[in-house]
Amino acid sequence: MDKIQPSFRPGGKLAKLESVYDGMETFLFTPNATSRSGAHIHDGNDLKRTMITVVVALLPALLFGMYNIGYQHYLAIGQADASWFTMFLYGLLALLPVIVVSYAVGLGIEFIGAQIHHKEIQEGFLVTGILIPLIVPINTPLWMTAIATAFAVIFAKEVFGGTGMNIFNVALITRAFLFFAYPSRMSGDEAFVKMDSAFGMGDGSVIDTFTGATPLGQVATNVGDSLQMTNILGEPISCMDAFIGLIPGSPGETSMIAILLGAALLLITGIASWRIMCSVFVGGLAMSALVHVLPSATYPASMLDPWTQLCLGGFAFGAVFMATDPVTGARTNVGQYIYGFLIGVFAILIRVYNSGYPEGMMLAILLMNAFAPLIDHCVVSSNIKRRARRVATKE
Repeated sequence: MDKIQPSFRPGGKLAKLESVYDGMETFLFTPNATSRSGAHIHDGNDLKRTMITVVVALLPALLFGMYNIGYQHYLAIGQADASWFTMFLYGLLALLPVIVVSYAVGLGIEFIGAQIHHKEIQEGFLVTGILIPLIVPINTPLWMTAIATAFAVIFAKEVFGGTGMNIFNVALITRAFLFFAYPSRMSGDEAFVKMDSAFGMGDGSVIDTFTGATPLGQVATNVGDSLQMTNILGEPISCMDAFIGLIPGSPGETSMIAILLGAALLLITGIASWRIMCSVFVGGLAMSALVHVLPSATYPASMLDPWTQLCLGGFAFGAVFMATDPVTGARTNVGQYIYGFLIGVFAILIRVYNSGYPEGMMLAILLMNAFAPLIDHCVVSSNIKRRARRVATKE
């Protein structure tokens, strides 16, 4: 890297690609540049290391998601006796193209933007690039994923100034774009279970009793006073099944266990705000308990018990990896409690009382992204007024 560095500096043959070289060098090595004036806090844990820590925290959900893709596929074709490695390998081959497309499109746009504006390449998409494949249905066509990723990066991030300046979570904007632009691809029996082969692996015919709708999708269309949630084979799904994650759903959102492992790493390292994370679960639990007290056949999701509500859909994944985004969330301590609690409340509220949006976490987080600055403003203003009254009292 040191030998080719002069070619990328001003006056070199590849000077126009300086930001590309800088991005690669700082990804591989800790920068040795130091500040020369003023007061600064020096720390080796820069933005790249922070983003990589989040990626590591996502690995349990990613790996389990790959296995579950294969598990659901082999159940669908009547080969439930396939080995765990066969299921995992199938899921790996199915999800890998989505990951490649996500990073190729997102990073490509950021590289081009950095070149045009002669700016340093930022690292925010390291996390976003892996979040997108984990929250979109596995059967989403690659070209749709590419279009949605490009839209999100350009209109939800770059137009605001790039990494650290966006007001909405970029990965969720990708999913929201797909949800509203291609609704048929984001729900139904064929969205969350991959039934065709992956690179020639997993050939077979779908069984007659196949139903690939997610539990929340089944709840939203439930008729009558008895709630029915079944797996691909038509067998009842319990809260423990949802906790483990062997159910249809987006790759990274099904396993509560894998998500909690990632949450533990984020909390231990101090990367994520425990105030936001805990408040989301408290808000969701409180709202779930409230609606469960007054169940109604008109709103079948109200018949779910509070713990099952938290285990289904993308609630846990959103609470751990989306709501805690430090760029789009509240930054004051009190504001984080309010922000997280309202996300949990609105997620359950939307899920229960609007069957058109059986997964309410996406809309809840995007809604509170918009209100996060206002929450912080109110908290700061309240602190200023309280201190002003204290000073006036002493005088």
